Amino acid sequence: MRALWFVALIVGLGASFSSGQQTIPSTPPPIPDAQPVKVMIYTLGPGVVAPELLPGTQVPILEGECKIKVKRMIPISLYVDAEGVPRDLTILYPKESKLDELALKTVAGDRFKPGTYKGLPVPVAETVVVTLYACMAEKKNSFGQQTDQVRLWSLPEQNAIPLQKPTETDEIALLGALEKVGGRVSVPVIVHSVVPEFTDEARRAKYWGVVLVSIIVDAQGMPRDLHVVHPIGMGLDQKAIEAVKKFRFKPAMKDGKPVPVKVTIEVNFRLYTR
Repeated sequence: MRALWFVALIVGLGASFSSGQQTIPSTPPPIPDAQPVKVMIYTLGPGVVAPELLPGTQVPILEGECKIKVKRMIPISLYVDAEGVPRDLTILYPKESKLDELALKTVAGDRFKPGTYKGLPVPVAETVVVTLYACMAEKKNSFGQQTDQVRLWSLPEQNAIPLQKPTETDEIALLGALEKVGGRVSVPVIVHSVVPEFTDEARRAKYWGVVLVSIIVDAQGMPRDLHVVHPIGMGLDQKAIEAVKKFRFKPAMKDGKPVPVKVTIEVNFRLYTR
């Protein structure tokens, strides 16, 4: 088994948790001709306590022989509201629809002890990684078409990971005003990259995914202010950070002069066998 990885640089990422708080529309659709209701979403930081996933009551149902057993780890982005209910569930890296649907259904039924800010319940952003132990089977429907059927042969495991608030430093303050890529500002170019390491835990579980790392590329082409905006767990988030710290860039240019810009690096971990 070998590790395969690739990295991409993303600019203009629309929905990032790079600030301590973020406003996003709530789940119910807005009433026509009315202003959408806004919800303040917190990330883990000073004064913020993460939500706590409460024990579930789901019991797996297994009937008959399981010929094909599958283990999948599926990360889901969400926020936990002030009542402990998961909202705005999104599969980060959709692959197999039946397993994705099962993972969404599992997390949608979860309940949490709400996160707090200064002791008061507040909505807090999280990523929940669901590990599914499923039986896969193909059966024909009433129209004679082959369809996939999925059922659990063991209880799913869940790992809730709160999103971190980035740390601001005096060094970052000295970088100067950040430019926005586009128009007269060019995109920074990776001139040296480092292959991130797989963790033993991820390799044993045959687990992979994409880690998004937000960085500032300064006028010298050095990565600064690194933090994960989409984690996947299994120790791969830290491995992605460690690798991107060693990257070097041709800095963004504006009117022929290097300028600092904020971009997002996509570190894609993959495993394959021969």
